[in-house]
Amino acid sequence: MHTKTQETDRLQRVVARLVAISPAGVNLLLIGGFRYRLLDNSQRFSVDIDYHWGGDLEAKQRELLALCRRVILGQVRRELGYEGWVSARTGPDADSPSAKFIDLRFWKGNLHVEIPLEITQIICLDPPTIRTLSGTVHATPSDTDVIESKIIAVLNRIFLQHRDLVDVFLYGDKLQPDSPARMKQKLAKLQLRRQTIAARMKDLQENRQYHARAIQKVIDEQMDATVAQQMNAGGGGRTVLDGAMDLLMRVCPL
Repeated sequence: MHTKTQETDRLQRVVARLVAISPAGVNLLLIGGFRYRLLDNSQRFSVDIDYHWGGDLEAKQRELLALCRRVILGQVRRELGYEGWVSARTGPDADSPSAKFIDLRFWKGNLHVEIPLEITQIICLDPPTIRTLSGTVHATPSDTDVIESKIIAVLNRIFLQHRDLVDVFLYGDKLQPDSPARMKQKLAKLQLRRQTIAARMKDLQENRQYHARAIQKVIDEQMDATVAQQMNAGGGGRTVLDGAMDLLMRVCPL
């Protein structure tokens, strides 16, 4: 029997495929944790599906909402047997100029699955790339732009998401020798102050026990079970935090 996490993963793959082959998906770049799961075989499960869009976020939100209503809900019903519902997110957490959200909800029997779609903007210094999976072409930023965006998320989020630190640990090898210069350029574009960066780094260093526990929770709840066992045998959250911190120190201007 599939667990809820496995079913979420199955649903995400169908949704991402349908977005990728639709006109609404042209030049829409897959990013975030699910990008790593889908295209790089990440052992971490992700709840949402994130996209980078360089144009009007509200217009793309409306376009994707129409696609969900017209195509995705029906196709998910036919392929996986789930009923579904979709809406544009409203309320204080959706009132952001830098991100727009669509909430997909699916249910079958007693199983209910929610999959948020987030449309946001990251700074890309490289041209987009295309990756293929089972014949489907997915557009995505370069590996370097994606991992650098994860590091920026660690530094820039008001509320730190510890899954970002796990992804930095897992994919830090995608950083390049010129990543420190690239990061300096990106942070300048974002007008992210040196004091803000220093404050986040200080928090990670001075509250290591708290952050290691939070990372441990991500490992236990979002990683494939066998991989979680391997990570825990190697130090778990403490090791991941140390590794991620080393990478942050390497590329962040302080």
